[in-house]
Amino acid sequence: MSADREHDVVLLGATGFVGRLVARHLAEHGPAETRVALAGRSAERLAEVRESLPPSAHDWPLLVADSHDDAALARLAASTRVVVSTVGPYARHGLPLVAACAAAGTHYADLTGETPFVREAADLFDATARSSGARIVHACGYDSVPSDLGVLVLHRRATADDAGPLRDVRLLARARGGVSGGTVDSAVGIVEQAARSSAVRRLLADPYALSPDRAAEPSTPQPPDTQPVRVLPGGRWTAPFPMASFNTRVVRRSNALQGWAYGRDLRYAEAMGVGHGLSGGAAALGLTAGLGAVAAALVLPPTRALVRRALPAAGTGPDATARETGWFRMDLVAVTASGRHYRARASGPGDPGYAATAVMLGQAALALTHDEDRLPDRAGSLTPAAGLGDVLVDRLRAAGQTYEVRAR
Repeated sequence: MSADREHDVVLLGATGFVGRLVARHLAEHGPAETRVALAGRSAERLAEVRESLPPSAHDWPLLVADSHDDAALARLAASTRVVVSTVGPYARHGLPLVAACAAAGTHYADLTGETPFVREAADLFDATARSSGARIVHACGYDSVPSDLGVLVLHRRATADDAGPLRDVRLLARARGGVSGGTVDSAVGIVEQAARSSAVRRLLADPYALSPDRAAEPSTPQPPDTQPVRVLPGGRWTAPFPMASFNTRVVRRSNALQGWAYGRDLRYAEAMGVGHGLSGGAAALGLTAGLGAVAAALVLPPTRALVRRALPAAGTGPDATARETGWFRMDLVAVTASGRHYRARASGPGDPGYAATAVMLGQAALALTHDEDRLPDRAGSLTPAAGLGDVLVDRLRAAGQTYEVRAR
């Protein structure tokens, strides 16, 4: 990519809840020479965000652009080496920006957890991005960096040990954090798409929905996205993990993009860890029932409106205390084709969907900007593991997150 572009990174959506957090991370942790610009619909609000950042950011340019203004997005993409987008729901707002970046050969990263959006973006713009050299890297937040990189580090260790391909990987997620209005909007948007379209319903039911070559995928049956309530050895109860239906498909796409390097017979599943003993069992059953009730309520427009009123509004999210005291931990257990057993952990401080996500997306942006010569030699519609790989693992470790593997 040409190094004479005006900016290194443009953050679109800088005035939103997560956008502000990402802007602060870039200001506090980006190399001084990184040329960052903030973009959004309101120059006044952008100026307020810039003023709230450390002094090193006070000369960052401000770019006014609407996510549906094709001409403005084309100018924005052509002005920078990397675009970072926090403007969701992405199915509603994201495709024009992906189109502009793919055409301009501009690297792109986002926070989407929306399967239909990633599928449509890949179908429409993967070939253009591969031709231009643009890396279009979706899911660079809590959806789905820990899952995706957790399986990648397992694969690296098993390969180094000559233990054969991964055969079965199970992830158990635990976290303390909150929910923002943007996350609610995205979830509701997917439900509305599914209600309108049988094609979307079939896509969401397909475990290989994000495969770059669906016909080439193996016939290996995959575990269900909604894992049943059960108790693990040691007494911990599990419940369904709401993000599993997206994360699992991102991991399978990563596997396929790397020539099924993890293993063509890989089975991958995610669940949520709850508590121990009778109270843990009761919590797991209650959580499962609650998730089912919310999902059922979202299907019908009248009850969907009630659910939306009860959950955080767009532009809101956890307060500073909740963000700082939050944490995430994902424990993975793996068995290889040769029968070797491994454990991996992806974890870190901060509310997972916001404080920790700002670190993940910020470091993804810096990797695309400063580490281009060390990234996997791929362009097109990518995942964190396939597009950023070990470079992002190393960056996140340096930023205080954990990605570790040990043999059992």
